[in-house]
Amino acid sequence: MPLNLVLNNSSESLKPETLYIVATPIGNIEDISIRSLKVLDQVDLIAAEDTRETQKLLKHYNISTSLIACHDHNETQCAEKLITQLKKGATIALVSDAGTPTVSDPGYRVVLKAINENIKIVPIPGASAAITALSVSGLPSDSFVFQGFLPKKQGKKLKILSQLSLEPRTIIFYESPKRIISLLEELIKILGDREAMLGRELTKLYEECIRGKLSHIRECICNKKTIKGECTLLVSGYDPKSKTYDNKELRQKIKKYLEENDDLPMSQCVKNIVTLYGASRKKVYDISLDIKNEK
Repeated sequence: MPLNLVLNNSSESLKPETLYIVATPIGNIEDISIRSLKVLDQVDLIAAEDTRETQKLLKHYNISTSLIACHDHNETQCAEKLITQLKKGATIALVSDAGTPTVSDPGYRVVLKAINENIKIVPIPGASAAITALSVSGLPSDSFVFQGFLPKKQGKKLKILSQLSLEPRTIIFYESPKRIISLLEELIKILGDREAMLGRELTKLYEECIRGKLSHIRECICNKKTIKGECTLLVSGYDPKSKTYDNKELRQKIKKYLEENDDLPMSQCVKNIVTLYGASRKKVYDISLDIKNEK
């Protein structure tokens, strides 16, 4: 059946005063559901992170719904306008540039405002870079942690990475091509040289998945003349049995951890270090106390 007939033959009618959260393709323009296209075609208004990007999608599928910009810089004001129109009976779709809105993308404030105003919210599921990458990573996928983009401020970033160093589940990061090498270097330094997968240009013509140790991925990326496309990096979780340390090396690790986490009580540091390095609690406590007394 031709697509235009499919869109016109809708078994689901849109309800007034409803906000639809619509996922859009992360690369390949054909990775969109028929339901998503029907909603985008039938709503009164589409609130888009970047109207220019969304317009390309709408034009491809011959959809002429009106657009309004709703991004990080105007989301609070935009939320007020959208809620006003919804209360008057409008149907509105919220989309981001790619993937699922509010997941490392704008939309959270709009959704929260709608919830507080008792506006009906309907999810229209679809593509997500995190799940797409996880499905082909070869890393444990039964349980995982989505970190998304790390803070740009170095102090906050290092604190989060230090906390994640104890995380046993697969960790998912988003990063720009400009900062992916520095992220890989920081992960190797703080988490160790773990198994990982880097997904780049996912679902696009030059899609690339690099699997192996973080150091291998870094080497592959450094050998490229240019790095393009948003990056999804998956890192295996912490395994305390993966490495053993001699006393000198363990002392260095403990000293470094204590310095980076001096805001935590010593008892909590000892507990975390035991989990992190698989050493006995007594040994970790004795070394930690000795280091503290040195100060």
